[in-house]
Amino acid sequence: MVCLDARHAQAVLSVRPNKTDRGDARGLAEMVRVGWFKAVQVKSLASHEHKALLIVRHQLVDMRVRIDNQLRGILKTFGLVIGQCSRGQIGQRAQKLSEGRPGVDRIVSSMVAVRDSLLEQITVCDRAIRKLAKKNDTARRLMTVPGVGPVVALAYISVIDDPQRFPHSRDVGAYLGLTPKRYQSGEVDQAGRISKCGDGFARTCLYEAAGVLLTRVDRWSPLKAWGVRLMKKVGATKAKVAVARKLAVILHRIWIDGTDFRWTKEAAAV
Repeated sequence: MVCLDARHAQAVLSVRPNKTDRGDARGLAEMVRVGWFKAVQVKSLASHEHKALLIVRHQLVDMRVRIDNQLRGILKTFGLVIGQCSRGQIGQRAQKLSEGRPGVDRIVSSMVAVRDSLLEQITVCDRAIRKLAKKNDTARRLMTVPGVGPVVALAYISVIDDPQRFPHSRDVGAYLGLTPKRYQSGEVDQAGRISKCGDGFARTCLYEAAGVLLTRVDRWSPLKAWGVRLMKKVGATKAKVAVARKLAVILHRIWIDGTDFRWTKEAAAV
């Protein structure tokens, strides 16, 4: 199912001298008749449900991080430093430091209680995401790619929804805004930063997956070797963007072919 791109339709209709409902309807009919419209894919209900779950988890994690930073900032005002500790120990550490200070202790206790509730709900979301990924054959195949976990796999599936709408796997990189913008006029031909079009959450997930692949995955693959060489040449940030674009293409190809990630060139040639 497809529909008209609202921005494209508005741009075309804005050139008409008079705006009326009848005129708009006629203009839309003419656009459809002559093919002057951009088709937009309508995503499935399951895709929207998965995306909603992922966004809720992301927001809960962001709230937990803000509370952690606030705890550190409030205690630092009174000369109390939490220091380096794991996420599970920050609340205990903050309460221990605030003991004997009634005013500060009340504030810290309230924030820690909210933080504990957030951690509980994040765990619930994580459990639901893992369950969805486990039941989804496509998600399980996508997770064979190094750096790709349940969150990245489901985020990718929810934004692509139907892989057949992309005639070429390389088109996915541009769809997710991971290709550089280009300005060309006469003798001027400049390539700029990435366009950042499309779904920002999926783009962020792929960027984080690229970071995990380059820095935390021990097993080597042609993709990791290429990314490490690029990182030494252009820096970590640009290399992660390039690897994220490669991941978008590889994930689409795996989805289309129904295969797993190939760790060696020999396996890819089979």
